[in-house]
Parts: sequence; structure tokens; C-alpha cells
Amino acid sequence: MKFEDFFVGQSFSTRRKITAEMVDSFANLTGDRNPVHTDEEFARKSRFGRRIAHGMLSVGIISAILGNEFPGPGSIYMKQEVRFLKPIFLEEEVLITIEILEIKVEKKRLSVRTTVEKNNGEMAVDGEALLLFEGE
Repeated sequence: MKFEDFFVGQSFSTRRKITAEMVDSFANLTGDRNPVHTDEEFARKSRFGRRIAHGMLSVGIISAILGNEFPGPGSIYMKQEVRFLKPIFLEEEVLITIEILEIKVEKKRLSVRTTVEKNNGEMAVDGEALLLFEGE
């Protein structure tokens, strides 16, 4: 997509299933082996009752969407503010939405809202990002 094709209010949504394999791979890659993420027995005794995904895994998926799907290739993360509101459980499918809030034409920057919604409609992650667009 060309920069001039973007508009305020434009959005993109996609579904992703958060699998145990993704969580385990993220734990191995980052070294974050917090047992609430990696140990079923420990997690069962936690307030969540079962394993939950790392919050930063969802942000990593947002990063992949920004760079590959919307706005797409040429999108460079400059800043991300994020609030983790609800846990995402393993094998749960979520809806990730990116919405353009502001366009700074002179600097080719986009401010976007980044959300992750659970199937029951609850917001799991809410945030805003600033992107530099280096595409066409």
C-alpha cells in the first residue's frame, strides 16, 4: 500500500490462535520461563487456573501484523504503549485489530490503536503505536 492511500479510521483485523507451542517457543527465545506461562501445575494453582500467554507475545504478534499485513512492509515501530487487561489462555483464538488514529504526512508517520480481543468480547490488550512508514 502507498502512504497516501491510508486514512484516519482505516482498520485491519485478523484472528490468531495462541498455541502452547507459541508460548513455549516465546519462553525459550526470551528466557521468560515464568511458571504461570510454562508450568501447567503451577498455573492451575494461580488466580488464572491454567497457563496464560506472555503479554509480550501478543505485542510481538501485533509487530508482525504491522510489518507484514497492515500497514505492511516498510512499517517501522517507533513507540508502543500497551495495557494488558485480561489474560489470554493457551489455545484461545483472539481478534487483533489495528486502526489508524492519526496520519503525520510530513514525516510519513502513523499513529495506530492496537487491540487484542477475546472471543467473549473482552479486551485483553489495548494500546497505541507510532509507526514510521518507509514503504512507497
